[in-house]
Amino acid sequence: MSKPKVFEKPTGVKDYLPDTVAKLRRIETNVLECMRKWGYRQIITPTLEYYDTVGMASSTSDRKLFKLLDKKGTTVVLRSDMTAPIARVVASLLKEQPFPLRLSYHSNVFRAFEDEAGREAEFFQTGVELVGDPTADADAEVVALAIACLKAAGIGQFKIALGHVGFLNGLFQEALPDRPDAQSALKDRLLQRDHVGYRELLRRTELDATVRAELEGILRLRGGQEICEQARALSNDRMAQEAIRHLCEVWDVLQAYGVSEHVLIDLTMIGDFTYYTGMTFEGYAADLGFPVCNGGRYDNLLQQFDRPAAATGFALKTNRIMEVTAQEEADRRPYRVLVLYAPVKVKEALDCARELRLRDDAMVETARLAGQREAGLAAGYDEVIEFV
Repeated sequence: MSKPKVFEKPTGVKDYLPDTVAKLRRIETNVLECMRKWGYRQIITPTLEYYDTVGMASSTSDRKLFKLLDKKGTTVVLRSDMTAPIARVVASLLKEQPFPLRLSYHSNVFRAFEDEAGREAEFFQTGVELVGDPTADADAEVVALAIACLKAAGIGQFKIALGHVGFLNGLFQEALPDRPDAQSALKDRLLQRDHVGYRELLRRTELDATVRAELEGILRLRGGQEICEQARALSNDRMAQEAIRHLCEVWDVLQAYGVSEHVLIDLTMIGDFTYYTGMTFEGYAADLGFPVCNGGRYDNLLQQFDRPAAATGFALKTNRIMEVTAQEEADRRPYRVLVLYAPVKVKEALDCARELRLRDDAMVETARLAGQREAGLAAGYDEVIEFV
């Protein structure tokens, strides 16, 4: 294998130039401030975690973890999400704090994607975890907060798709009892949003025609509150019925928040069915075909850290949000000023620069006069001020 050139970097990682960093920080600041106003306090956890604790507890499959060995030979991982590290902190450093706990974060996370062109191995997430509240009100709160954060990030048009893993678990258990492999295969098609593959798999699966029609019918369960009534008639399974009842409660609270116009119920939306235990959701911007946020309830994670508790939360995919808001951010370019001065005018020039920096939109640079005026104008400054 040839030695990398000095300007090369590993596949899946990228450099962020000043304009892009400015967009990222603006989104981060606006979103974290939105979260703060809802009572969420920011937390920072290490980039490295132990594989045997946080690594195994994360929602990321083992093959997508970046693993390393420390000096003692212990396996550590680059964090692949923020939920498991926060669960570790809640069960240790915050174990004396009463529930519910509201925590926010903005961090880079790492996933190892093999032979998947265009997938980023390092990306940014901004999100929240609401720990210790099992109610539908808590689920509605994180959905409503996700909507507020998407607006704060600068996304104008979006939809939140709301589902519940309990509905599909109950429905498949009723339709395919004692056939876990068939259930898992169908769920996997839904998880990948592969509806064509889902229909094809149904046709190849030995099923009663009525059952097959019911399972194919769930692909049409997308819409408003009326979907809950249609779903109730589709299955008599207790778990499925309880899931629909919970979603109806969430919907009612979202209506009270005044945000239900941004939400649709999608009962094919399952999330990671090995990780989530209840409500799940994804947010889609009008200009992108993939989610800009996702979240849901994960009531089993905290017990792995010996502090059992219900929990729910979401993460914004900050990198993708930057793509959606790129044009708007470009229109918000700062006003660049260059202050040039002769040695005898240094104090006046620096006083001027200090005053100019009080303006929110100003970016002020200073330099001694030495043939710099023409270079400054050529570099694209909006204004050049001279003290001679």
